[in-house]
Order: sequence, then C-alpha cells, then structure tokens
Amino acid sequence: MNVFSACTLLFAAAFLAATLLPAQSEGILFWLVYTQKYPTALLLAFATAGNVLGACVNAWLGRYLARFQHKKWFPFSPRQFEQAKRFFQKYGVWALLLSWVPVIGDPITLAAGALGVRWPVFLLLVTLAKLGRYLVVCHAAGWL
Repeated sequence: MNVFSACTLLFAAAFLAATLLPAQSEGILFWLVYTQKYPTALLLAFATAGNVLGACVNAWLGRYLARFQHKKWFPFSPRQFEQAKRFFQKYGVWALLLSWVPVIGDPITLAAGALGVRWPVFLLLVTLAKLGRYLVVCHAAGWL
C-alpha cells in the first residue's frame, strides 16, 4: 500500500468512527504506525482530520436535524438524546474534551450541535481530544 492509500484508508476509517456509524480507526492507525512504512506525523494528521470532520457531521446533525429526534430513523432514542443534552449542559463545552471516548463521544458532539456551541470552540476542543487519543495510539505503537 502506498502512502496515499494508507492516508486515505485511515482518513475514511477515522471519519466513519467519529460519525454515528460503527467503525474503528485506532487499530488501523496502530498497525500503520507499527509497520514504520509511512510518516507517522502524516498518519496522525490524517486520522485527526478525519475524526474531527466526522465529529463536525455529528454537530451539524445535532444543529439541524434535532427537530427530527422523535422519528424512527433518528440515530438516538429520545431518551439517549436528552441524556446527552443534560450531560452537556451540566459540564458545558468542556464535555467536548470527552468526544474521543467510545459510546459517549458521538452523543456529546451531537448535543453540542443541538445546543448551538460556537464552531471555533467546538473545533478547538474536539481537535485537542481527538489528537490526544491518536497520540496515545501512536505512542503505544512505538512512535514517541
């Protein structure tokens, strides 16, 4: 696999992992870093960018589609959506630092969008959270 293919695969996996779709990107990043065939900083950048963009999709869904939360196709039940909003209201924008956590991260970014968090704040906190997680993965793969 060439560098372009590796980065594209990683970006796509990271993007999907951050949306409401089930996917996993840490294993792919770990393997790509562990093989030492690709520039780790580039992999880190692509993984982070894909994951942050996926979180932005969640926030957009929260901002513009929250009015459909009672529809059958909506990805969260009304109870789950309300729990996420209450959690976010309790901890404020700092809850976005937990956007990297599996299971709760997606609802937090969705709630941030529904509650109208400003984009610069959203992007900064989510990028720090996602980058931090991927730095840990790279470290575990022997990079740092």
